[in-house]
Amino acid sequence: MDRDRELGLGLGDEPDASGLGQGDRAPRVLLVDDDPVNLLLTAAALRERGFSVSEAEGGLAALRQLADWLPDVIVLDAMMPGLDGFETCRELRELPGFELMPVLMLTGLEDEDSIEQAFQAGATDFFVKSHQWTLLAARLHYLLRSARVQMALLRSQARLSRAQDLARMGSFEWRDGQGLVLEPESLRVLGRSHAGALSPVEVLHLVVPAQRRPMLARLREAVRQACMIDCDVAIRGERVLHVEAEPQFDEQGRLAGYGGILQDVTERRQAEDKIRVLANFDSLTQLPNRHQLIWRAGKALESAQRLGHTFALLLIDLDRFKTINDTLGHARGDDLLVEIGRRLRGCVHHCDQILDPGIDSATLRSHRALEAVGRLGGDEFVALLPEVADEAQAVAVADAMLQALREPVVLAGREYFVTASIGVGLYPRDGVSVVDLLRNADMAMYAAKADGRNARHVFHPDLVGRGREKLEIETALHKALERGELVLHYQPQVDVIDGRVRAVEALMRWRRDGGGLVQPADFIPVAEETGLIVPMSEWAIGEAARQIAAWRDHHGIELVVAVNLPSRAFERFDLVEQVREAAQRAGLPARALQLEITETGLMRNLDQVIPVLHRLTQAGIEIAIDDFGTGYSSLAYLTQLPIRELKIDRSFVCHLGEREQSTAVVTAVVALARSLRLRVVAEGVETDLQEQVLRGLGCDTLQGRRFAHPMPADEVVRWLRRRAGRGV
Repeated sequence: MDRDRELGLGLGDEPDASGLGQGDRAPRVLLVDDDPVNLLLTAAALRERGFSVSEAEGGLAALRQLADWLPDVIVLDAMMPGLDGFETCRELRELPGFELMPVLMLTGLEDEDSIEQAFQAGATDFFVKSHQWTLLAARLHYLLRSARVQMALLRSQARLSRAQDLARMGSFEWRDGQGLVLEPESLRVLGRSHAGALSPVEVLHLVVPAQRRPMLARLREAVRQACMIDCDVAIRGERVLHVEAEPQFDEQGRLAGYGGILQDVTERRQAEDKIRVLANFDSLTQLPNRHQLIWRAGKALESAQRLGHTFALLLIDLDRFKTINDTLGHARGDDLLVEIGRRLRGCVHHCDQILDPGIDSATLRSHRALEAVGRLGGDEFVALLPEVADEAQAVAVADAMLQALREPVVLAGREYFVTASIGVGLYPRDGVSVVDLLRNADMAMYAAKADGRNARHVFHPDLVGRGREKLEIETALHKALERGELVLHYQPQVDVIDGRVRAVEALMRWRRDGGGLVQPADFIPVAEETGLIVPMSEWAIGEAARQIAAWRDHHGIELVVAVNLPSRAFERFDLVEQVREAAQRAGLPARALQLEITETGLMRNLDQVIPVLHRLTQAGIEIAIDDFGTGYSSLAYLTQLPIRELKIDRSFVCHLGEREQSTAVVTAVVALARSLRLRVVAEGVETDLQEQVLRGLGCDTLQGRRFAHPMPADEVVRWLRRRAGRGV
């Protein structure tokens, strides 16, 4: 036995993975032989070598024992009267649980017929009868180890098959002249039971008709170049498959076929489609949103430059809409916005699809497709007229819009009258960029309001006086940094499960000239436009770190603070060092700070941002994507980013529980986050209904006035203590 262990033959030498020898216990052997002397000698020899042996005199006796006892290995004499070893082996192989049981057949002679019969009967191996007990023991140990390996492999294959089922993934092979051979997992993905090879015609019939010719052309090109195949294919049943395959070559280096995988990505594509709609279209009016409008305007401007056309941008703002909204309520106000959007669309040629980047073709068709009416937000709409003959034609469209709005809007059986003020800007006369045109159309729109509303006004250089106010704000902001007029307020983030507050978001406020607080909407846009947002953000990071340390040292409160980071901050080469130093100065670990970057800011300069995000993460700083859904992020990019958290923009939270579409959109974002293993924070939670819906949808953390307004640092301490006193 000692020699056996030295040879590494004992079962205790390696962990058991199959039930064939449990840990350090002796392996169980069922020894079957009709010769009592051979049975006695062999059993004794095996027991001396560490085996637990049970004996059976004949095949029937062995089968009776196996009814209520499970050995690790069976040693079976081939030649026995009545039920011989070969027939016994056949019968036990038909018993449940014995399909893979190691069976060693003992033969009297090493003749080919006996060996062939043994294997045909289902024996695992054979051994010529002799008194070489050590060799017999070694052979049994070998069989047991092989059985363990086989069992582990089968379990691994079962786990892989289960994982493929869950991922709706399977493999396939394509051989010239044989067709497409699908593995069982692929058959399940396709919903097919037929296991034979599919011919090219059968494969094409799986594909929706519109994609058959393009797919066939793509496959032919791949085969011609012997290159990888990587594509999405729409198949019957409104499903989408992702297919990846690589070429396989014969010994002469000739293309022999393809091997690859296919995966049902229907749900992922549906989620992408929902997010694409969410990112490009206003959820209320279904019109293009700010992101899509600015993109279309940029393309229209490029086309106008290339073709030498005039391009008009109309900014439409409803008059006194706040009064209407407050009087009728937000639900009726939303219905009113939908109707206004419908009427404005009727005055302008438009297309609703998200345009392919190839739209910059100089063809008339793609050029005209850029005409659109969209909603900037609130009660502001924009109309793009990418090809107008002159100012008069743009004014005619504006007048048609004013006329369309003169008809009363009927809501709940009552008539309401709505007017609008419209500003008109023309390229290239009134601006050579989208930003210029929007700014100047905005000035013209306010001039229309000053004219008495329900009017349109064309931009004129005399209107630039309003720009002086922005210049004053910029100058005052420079002084605000020097004078220490900026302050941070903090809004708690509440855990859905236990109600605890583990993090707060730092929100910047400005106490101008020592007076009242200036709200972010009144100075942040100017700071972003002038670049002042970068030093302001640097200050915010340092101040947040200092405040975290103060809460910890003076009040025993441990909080993570999330600080908004503008995309322009990534232009600094020392950003990572700056954040790390701010934490070190305050005596904090880097994980005490979380940085938020908006989705739009992220996508603006992705190649520059990604390396910096990875360096920040390596330094221990968590990254969150803020205002998720307001700009379209490719899922491929999301999987590359070292982010830990998605923050759903408040614009998608405000109608939860009231509009099915809002719920569907948030559901899609939560599902996406779950698939990427990201936390989900919902911003702008203001009502109990919104809280309950978000809890039900699986959000991790909630933030909004439902729990607390943004507040100064000392008020955070009092708020937390009051909350703790209530047992929350």
